[in-house]
Amino acid sequence: MNIQWYPGHMTKAKRMMEENIKLIDLVIELLDARIPISSKNPDVDDLAKGKARLVILNKSDLADEKTNNEWISYYKEKGVYAIALNSRMRGFSKQVTDAILKACDEKIKRDLRRGIKNKPIRAMIVGIPNVGKSTFINTLSGKAAAKTGNKPGVTKGKQWIRIASNIEFLDTPGILWPKFDDEKIGEHIAFIGSVNEEIIDLEELALRLIATLKEIKPSVLSSRYDIEENQAEYDILKEIAINRNLLVKGGEPDTKRAAKLLSDDFRDGRLGRISLEKVD
Repeated sequence: MNIQWYPGHMTKAKRMMEENIKLIDLVIELLDARIPISSKNPDVDDLAKGKARLVILNKSDLADEKTNNEWISYYKEKGVYAIALNSRMRGFSKQVTDAILKACDEKIKRDLRRGIKNKPIRAMIVGIPNVGKSTFINTLSGKAAAKTGNKPGVTKGKQWIRIASNIEFLDTPGILWPKFDDEKIGEHIAFIGSVNEEIIDLEELALRLIATLKEIKPSVLSSRYDIEENQAEYDILKEIAINRNLLVKGGEPDTKRAAKLLSDDFRDGRLGRISLEKVD
């Protein structure tokens, strides 16, 4: 599959982020812990030049814990603060606040030398669509400050949100980049729901997901759907439909509904903790 999706509103959002970066002390980049490579927008590195950085491996409960820790070590070696969390669960405020203060330590010390005290840290929240930025902000602030939804494109414009007396967030729309050079990147971000499904053949996407799972964690298919995984991808999809009683007239397997079921099961973690990308 060669998936490409870069609607016009993303160009507008990127321009808005470029205009506001001068107001920012820290760029907080949310990645999907299952695909830290594919969910990293290469344009963010240019945008955040000269700014303090914090990487959050979000939806860490859906990814392999050992792999999460390896990614945190990977970023630490690069001099970038990184933490793993599940933004749907409460109780991570101190972890995030501490990480923000550490990432902005130089800025805070520089302000103190100039006699500036208690100046709020302004952080821009960036990430691809459906990576959980708004949920992260709402859980951290304790209120529904940002719109959320289990699909790309919910956040349309910028929103300033006060998280604490000394921290303000600028929420931004999820943006991709104009062209994915590697087909795998397009597949991976489609797997997690970061691409408009109207442009995707869901059956073809499900077949690619099956092929990927067979390669990295084959037992997950047999244990979840009670099927034999050592068969062709389309046969697996048909068997999923049959075993879940997803049938069309005449008793034929409804592979379209089976494809939707498989995609939803992966995105919501019902297949277990799976990391599609690991540290080399």
